[in-house]
Amino acid sequence: MNYKDLAATIIENVGGEENIQGLTHCATRLRFNLQDDNQPKEKVLKETPGVMGVVNKGGQYQVIIGSDVGNVYSEIMKQTILESKTDEKQEASEPKSKVAKVIDTITGIFTPILPAITAAGMLKAVLSLLVVFSVLTVESQSYQILNFMADAAFYFLPVLLAASSAQKFKTNMYLAMMLGGILLHPNFVAMVTAAKESGDAIRLFGLPISAVSYSSSVIPIILAVWFLSYVEPIADRISPKAIKFFSKPLISIAVVGIVTLTILGPVGYLISDWISTGITFLESVSPWIVPLLLGTFTPLFVATGTHYGLVPIGINNRMTSGYDTVIYPGMLASNVSQGAAALAVGVKSKNQETKQLAFSAGLTGIFGITEPALYGVNLRYKTPLYAAMIGGGVGGLFMGIFRVKNFSGGSPGLLTLPSYIGDNTLSHFYFACIGAVISIVITFIVTFILFKEKTDETSTTEVAQPTVKTTEDSDVFAPINGEAVALEAVADGMFSEEILGQGMAIIPSEGKVYAPFDATVSATFDSGHAIGLTSKNGIELLIHVGIDTVKLDGEGYSYAVAKGQEVKKGDLLLTFDPQVIVKNGLNSITPVVITNTNEVGEILTINEGAIHSGDQFIKVFHQKRSEV
Repeated sequence: MNYKDLAATIIENVGGEENIQGLTHCATRLRFNLQDDNQPKEKVLKETPGVMGVVNKGGQYQVIIGSDVGNVYSEIMKQTILESKTDEKQEASEPKSKVAKVIDTITGIFTPILPAITAAGMLKAVLSLLVVFSVLTVESQSYQILNFMADAAFYFLPVLLAASSAQKFKTNMYLAMMLGGILLHPNFVAMVTAAKESGDAIRLFGLPISAVSYSSSVIPIILAVWFLSYVEPIADRISPKAIKFFSKPLISIAVVGIVTLTILGPVGYLISDWISTGITFLESVSPWIVPLLLGTFTPLFVATGTHYGLVPIGINNRMTSGYDTVIYPGMLASNVSQGAAALAVGVKSKNQETKQLAFSAGLTGIFGITEPALYGVNLRYKTPLYAAMIGGGVGGLFMGIFRVKNFSGGSPGLLTLPSYIGDNTLSHFYFACIGAVISIVITFIVTFILFKEKTDETSTTEVAQPTVKTTEDSDVFAPINGEAVALEAVADGMFSEEILGQGMAIIPSEGKVYAPFDATVSATFDSGHAIGLTSKNGIELLIHVGIDTVKLDGEGYSYAVAKGQEVKKGDLLLTFDPQVIVKNGLNSITPVVITNTNEVGEILTINEGAIHSGDQFIKVFHQKRSEV
C-alpha cells in the first residue's frame, strides 16, 4: 500500500486541509473533525483502495482504514500542518445533536485511559493464574506487591479520568488532576473511615460532606472537571491582572473543590450506585437479557457509533462491583462473531481480493478490533452480518446464563480472554472461552451456508441477468416532493449501508408524505417520524422522515392515517415541519427503504435529482424460480 498517495487522496476528498479542524485515530479509523461535513466526497472515498468504509457519526467524520491506520495517519500529518492533539480545534460549524455530543465526549474521556485499565486488569489475571496454579499465595509479599501495582490504575482512576476529562472539556489538566488527588487524599480517606465508624458528620464551614470513598469511582471526577471548565474562565475574568497567576488557580480549586466534596461528588457517587444497583437487579431477574441483546446488536451500535456509550457502563460495573457481567461478555460474543463471519467469507469466496480482505479482517475481528470485518466485509455482503448477529446472540445468551464475569476490560476478543480470570478461579475464563467458541462456530456455519458471492456482489442499481422468470413488476412512486438521492448519501450506517434494505432517499422540499402505492398502513410510531406500508404484492416499505428525528418525540409531526388503514396511491400519510427538524440540528433527508428486499426480487432505482410525489421512483421485479 502506498501510504503517501492514500493520504493525499483522503485529504483531497474530505474537503482539503482547510476543511480539517482536527485529526486523531484509533485502532482502525481516522477520526476527522471537519469544518463542513457536507464537503467530503464520500462515494470517492469508499471506492478508494485502502479505505474500508466511511462513517459520519458521534461528531466525527471517520474513515475506516484497518490495521494500517497509524501509517496513513502519520503520512497525513507529514503532508499537512495539522496539530495532532485530539479535539484541539473542534468547533463545529453546524450544530451537532445532543446525542452526538454526548458520544463524542464519552469517547474522548475514556479512550485515552483504556491502556492503563487494560494493563492493570491483565496483571490481575496473571496474578489469579499464579494463585490457581499454586505458584504464589495471597499472603506472599510477591503477590501483594504485584497486586498493589495492578490496583494502582483502579484506585487512582479519578486522577486518570481527570486528565482525559480536562482535555475534553478544555480546562487546566493539572488543576483537574489536583481535584482527583483531593478525592483520594489519605487524610480525607481517614476522615471518611472515622465518620463511618463513629457516625459523626464531616463538615466544612458548616457544610456537610458525605462520608463516601471515591477510589475507583468514575462519575464524580467527570462532573467535577466539567464544573471546573465553567469556573476557571470566570476566575480568569474576575482576577486582577497583577495577581492572576495565583488568584485564578486559587479561586478555581477552592470553589470547585468545595462544591465537589459537598455536592458533585455525592451526586456522582449516587448515580454510579444506581447504575450498579440497576444492573444487579437485572441480573437477579434475568441475567441473560443484556448479554443476549449486546451479542446480537453490537454490530449496529458500532455502525452508528453508539457503542461508546456502553463502555463506561462496563467500567463502572467493574469499579463498583469488581466485575462486569453484562457489557463486556456480550461484546465479546459479538466481536468474535464478526471475525468468524469474515473468515467464512474468506473460505467460501473465489475472488482473491475478497479472500485476502476477508481473512485479514476476520483475524483482526476475532482478536477484538471489528471495524475492518464490519465495514470491509459484513456490511458489504449483508448475510455475514446477519450470521454474526445470530452467533453473537447465542454466545451472549450462554455467557449471560452462566453469569460470566469480566474483571479488567480491554477490547473484547480472544486476546483479552485472560481478563475473565478472577476471584482466584478459572471458571469464568472457561465459560468465556466456551461462549466465544459457540459464537465463532455458529457464525461460521451460518455464514458459510447463507453467503452467495455472485448474488451479494450484484449492484443494487442494476438489474442482474435473470436466472429466474419475472412474473410481475411493481412501481414504488415518490412519496415526497424534493431531490432524490442514493441511500449512501444518508449519514446513518443503518440506511447508507443498506442494513435495513435497499431503496433511495429524498431531501424534502415540503412537509408532506403521500402514499407511493396502494397499500395497508402496517406500522406507525409514537414519535410520528416514520411510517410502514405493505403493498398488495408484498412489498414492505419504510418511510423514515429525517435522521435521529425520533428524539423530537413527535414535535412537528402529525399522521393523517392510522395503523391498519387501507390507502390509495397519492393519499396523504403524514405531515411534518422541516423547520422544527433544522432548528434541533437534525437532517430532514428521508430514506425510503424496502425492508424485505431479500424476499421481493430485484430492485431498480429509477430517478435521481428533482422529483415530485407520484413520479416513478423505484421498480421491483418480482421473481420465482424457473422450472428446469
